[in-house]
Amino acid sequence: MSSPSIRWLAPRAFAIPVSHAGVAFLKAEGAWIQTSGRKMTASRDKFGRPVVVVTGMGMVTSLGAGKSDNWARLVAGQSGIRTITRFPINGLKTTMAGTVDFVPVEPFSSPGLSEAMARMATEEALAQSAIGTRGDFPGPLFLAVAPVEIEWPQRLLLSRNVGKPDVTYDDLLNIAGGGAYAANYDRFMFGSVAAHLAETFGTKGSPISLSTACASGATSIQLGVEAIRRGETNAALCVATDGTVNPETVVRFSLLSALSTQNDPPQGASKPFSKNRDGFVMAEGAGALVLESYEAAVSRGAAILGIIAGCGEVTDSFHRTRSSPDGKPIIGCMNKTLADAGMEPEQVDHINAHGTSTPENDKMEFQTASAVFGDYARKVPVTSNKSMVGHTISAAGAVEAIFSLLTLEHQRIPPTINYDIPDPTILFNVVANTAMDAPVRAVMSNSFGFGGQNASLILTREPLWSRPIRNRTRLIP
Repeated sequence: MSSPSIRWLAPRAFAIPVSHAGVAFLKAEGAWIQTSGRKMTASRDKFGRPVVVVTGMGMVTSLGAGKSDNWARLVAGQSGIRTITRFPINGLKTTMAGTVDFVPVEPFSSPGLSEAMARMATEEALAQSAIGTRGDFPGPLFLAVAPVEIEWPQRLLLSRNVGKPDVTYDDLLNIAGGGAYAANYDRFMFGSVAAHLAETFGTKGSPISLSTACASGATSIQLGVEAIRRGETNAALCVATDGTVNPETVVRFSLLSALSTQNDPPQGASKPFSKNRDGFVMAEGAGALVLESYEAAVSRGAAILGIIAGCGEVTDSFHRTRSSPDGKPIIGCMNKTLADAGMEPEQVDHINAHGTSTPENDKMEFQTASAVFGDYARKVPVTSNKSMVGHTISAAGAVEAIFSLLTLEHQRIPPTINYDIPDPTILFNVVANTAMDAPVRAVMSNSFGFGGQNASLILTREPLWSRPIRNRTRLIP
C-alpha cells in the first residue's frame, strides 16, 4: 500500500503506516494515531457508546517510579519485595513487603504516602497526555484509596498529652478539640487524599473516593469509563493509590492468615499458582490513567495508548475475605466484562490474573476462568504481576491495567516469577519466570477482592472494529 500523508503526533521511534476502510493510521512511540486522510466516523463502539481511550499513564510501585523503570524491571523478572525497615518487625510472622521507601513523607502516615505516590503517578500521566493546562484538568477525579483511620503514632501523641497514666476515651476527645490537632483531622479523613489531588490538578466536580478492597483500582477506571460513555464528560482522571504497609495492617492481615510467612528470601515469598504458595505479600504503589472519548482525543491530536473495551463488576457479599465457593460472582464478573466489550473468550490473548499467591484465590481463579473460557483457559498465556510488585491492594487494579497496556504496547508478556513448583490442580498456561514475546491484541485484567468485590477490565491496543493488520511496513526515520 502507499504511505499515507503522516501528521506526526509523536516525534521519535518508528512508524507503521496502515489503513482501515480508507482511513490512515500510524504507530509511533507505541501509540495508534489517526493521520491525515478521510476522517474516521467510527468513534463509537458496537453498542453505540463513545469509545474510551487512554492517553496518559503514570505509576509508582516497589520496583520504582515511572512507567519506564517499572516495565524494564518487571519484564526482567526483578522483585520489589524486601524486608521491612520502616518499623520494628520483632515478633511478626510476616517481615517483608513491597514497600515504597524512596518517597519521602514527613510526618509519615499511610494517607500521606498514598497522596505522595498518587501525585507522582498523576503528574506522569498528565505529562504524557498533555491534556488541559497545569492545574486545570477538564474532567472529574475518581480515586481508589485505602480505608483511613488515625494511626498509632498520632494516638500515642494524644495519650501522652493527656498527662496522666490512665487515659479514657473522653480524655482523648477533650484534648483533641480546640484546633491543636487540626492537621490530624484533615489528614485522616477518608476524602482527604482526593480533595488535595483535586485542588492540585484542578479536576472538575466533587472528587469521588472509593474503596472496594482489591478491586478498587479497577473500579475507579470503570467509573471513569461509564462517565464518558454516558456523555457526562469527555475526560476522566482515574487514580488508585495505597501506602498502607504499617504495623496495624500487617498484624490484621496476619490474623486473617492471609499473608505469606516465607520471609527468607523476601523476593521469593510471592509465588502465584505454585504448589508451595502460602499467602499474599502486602505492597504499596499508585497508578494513574487519563481516559478520554476517542473523538475528544483525536480532535486534540492526542496519542492513543490503548482502549478500555470492557469492564464489569459483581459483588457477592458471601464472606468478609473468602470468595463464594461456587465461583458464580467471579464467573459473572468475567462474563459481564466480555459482554460489555462485545467479545468472545477466544478473542482475549492474555489474562493478567489477580494471582495473589493465596491458596484459595489462585485455585478459585483457575476454576472460574475454566468456566468462562473452557479449554482455552489452559492455552491463553496467564501471568501475575504480584509475583514481583506484591499486592498493592487498593492500587492493584490500576497498576495492573497499566502493565496490561504496556504489554499491548511492547507485545511482551511479563513473567510470573518464583514459579518453580507448579500446582498440579491449576492448569493455567503460566508465563513462567521469563517474559514471553507474543502477539497480544486484547488483555483481560482481573481484580477479585475481599468481601466478594470483583472487577475485570478488557484492554485493547486497537479499536475492536479495526481489521487484523498484515504485511506491516516498518519505516525508520
